[in-house]
Formats: sequence, structure tokens, C-alpha cells
Amino acid sequence: MGSRELPDELALADGAYRRVQTLQHSFFAATGLYEGPGGKKLFKVGREASLFGLPMRWIGRLLSRRELFMYDVCAGIEGVPTEYEVITDTGFVRPFIEGHPLERGERVNDEFFPRLQKLLGEIHERELAFVDLQKAENVLVDDEGAPWLFDFQAAWHFPSSGGRAGLARLVPGPIGRYILRRFQTADDFHVLKHWRRSRPDTISAEQLESTHHPGGWIRIHRVLHNRWRALRKRLR
Repeated sequence: MGSRELPDELALADGAYRRVQTLQHSFFAATGLYEGPGGKKLFKVGREASLFGLPMRWIGRLLSRRELFMYDVCAGIEGVPTEYEVITDTGFVRPFIEGHPLERGERVNDEFFPRLQKLLGEIHERELAFVDLQKAENVLVDDEGAPWLFDFQAAWHFPSSGGRAGLARLVPGPIGRYILRRFQTADDFHVLKHWRRSRPDTISAEQLESTHHPGGWIRIHRVLHNRWRALRKRLR
């Protein structure tokens, strides 16, 4: 959005919604909490502001459509808010999940991480990797203590046949499948890492041991991710 703020009001199918709070305003997207006739909604809009005089709205359109595609892939999975309403070519609205981001070392209930593993397994069965689980705050803990995954901006989907979107269309099959497996392995590793930090009393010895051996792919991903985050902050 550049120097612009999110709109004070949204006109949705069931009426007007007013902005309660801006939750995020980063290089690629801005999100805000809105409230109206249907309760609370989250509005997410992709980048629209130019950068060094160059138009960037096309990136916002691309990322918004890509994330909605990922929600469609996850349709029917409990723990993913897949209902949405498209507002602009760069933005959409989805239900707001009452809860809070998982905190590093937070002591959640005994069933939280088994449920998160099950949720992630269902996502993986759709030939999709979440990719962005290295940060605990990318997992939401709802008011009943259940896990949710909701930000699929970095996700990688590579089905065995057809239905590929974005850059996946340009990647040869064997390479795309290899990337998918590596990202899914990283997803599983990061869940166990958060599990170890939050509830070491409920993790098995075998699971605990695996969290101490991240592997080369995860180390590379970690370095690239950290450098990319630093660059985004400088370019905002």
C-alpha cells in the first residue's frame, strides 16, 4: 500500500464493514480487521504501490490470486479458513478466526500438536506444502485451543497432473515433485521443533531426536528466508 492506509470501510455482499485495526503492513501485503453485519472479517490486499517508480500492482494481483488458489486446494480441510469474498483484483476478505499466534514455547493443550500434525498431513495429501512454518506465529491458536493455518502466500503446490499455477507451470515434473517433498519434510520438521519447545513432555523420544537434525535443505531454506526478510524490510 506504500504510504496509504487500508480503507476505513468495505462494502461487502451483506453490508458495510468498518476497519477496527490494521494487523500487518509489509512489502507484499497489508491486512486489516473489519467488523460489520456478519461479525469480524479479515481483509488482505496485495501490493499496489510502485517501487522506485516501477508499477508493482501486478505482483499484488498475482499473489492474491495465487493465495486464493491455495485456499481452493484446501477446501473442506478443518483448520483452514477457505471461505472468501473477492473485493478487488488485489484483495479479498475471509472470516476472522478468534485466537492468537502461537508463541515460542507456549504451553498449549495436550492435543494441539497432534491436531496440527493431522491438519498438516491433510494439506500434504493435497500435494501442497505450507512452506512458512519456521516461525511459531504462523500457526494460530483459536479460543478453544485448536490449531489453524491461514497464510498460504509462500505455499508450494505441485499436483501429479494438471492444475498447476504460477511458477509451478514452468518447473519440470521431477524437479517440482522433488521441491514439494523437500518443503513437506521441512513442514514436518518445523512442527516437531515447535512441539519440542512448547510441550517437550508430550513428544516421543524419536520425534525429539529428529528435531536436532534439520538437514541441508532446511539449513539452506533458513538462510535464504532470513536474508529475504531483511531485504523486504529495507525495500518497504
